[in-house]
Amino acid sequence: MIQDVIKIIHDYWLLLLIGQYPNGPLGGLANTLILSVLAIALAFPVSILLAMARLSKWAVLRWPVTGLVYITRGVPLLMLILWSYFIVPLWTGADVPSFLIMLVTLVIYEGAFLSEVVRAGIVSLGQGQMDAARALGHSYIGAMRFVILPQALYNMIPSMISTFVSTIKDTTLGYVINVPDLTFAASQVNNQLLSQPFQVFLILAVAYYLLCWSLTQVANSVEKRIARRRAGPRKVGLRTDVVPLKTFTEQL
Repeated sequence: MIQDVIKIIHDYWLLLLIGQYPNGPLGGLANTLILSVLAIALAFPVSILLAMARLSKWAVLRWPVTGLVYITRGVPLLMLILWSYFIVPLWTGADVPSFLIMLVTLVIYEGAFLSEVVRAGIVSLGQGQMDAARALGHSYIGAMRFVILPQALYNMIPSMISTFVSTIKDTTLGYVINVPDLTFAASQVNNQLLSQPFQVFLILAVAYYLLCWSLTQVANSVEKRIARRRAGPRKVGLRTDVVPLKTFTEQL
């Protein structure tokens, strides 16, 4: 079986890496990473806006956004993908690419989850930070921009990396609407071989595991670094202003 796996990688590594490009659309692992990076990059500002709306004192803004977040988090991602795939063309009357539909769905879905992370990071700072910023003359928006959000976002970097890992795994669901990602490329390889599905999808599983494991290690490293910075520098050595007891008694 190991020889079969090595032979599949040797024969189809380019298809698994970039799909049918340049003779066709970009796909494979490259498309999976592009989709994941774009989804997180666009979901990040959306999550900040959703979190600030949920913390707003205006009920007309807070309640609809809260309902949107709960509904999005409570519905399976696969259902959101299928709804978007069938509803968006009906509303727009245009043939929307499956990649774009998957990207928009991921932005909404991951934005809802990230908004809870951002909201928790803001709440964890306490009301004293906001009061101090307002006392210094900042407006509410200014206090959020210059005082609250920099601290909250710095603390949530490990959670953002973990969300990025989840997004990479969520992209596999794009296969149901023919998004040319790594899973789609593996399916094409399987359709060509027909007799080695276990070996093909074993390669797929190992590829996703190595990618997600590497990012998880990065998240753990960043989290430890943040913890060390919070703890501050350790003091090494004895204090020079303290007189030993024996020397003090001898002077008397």
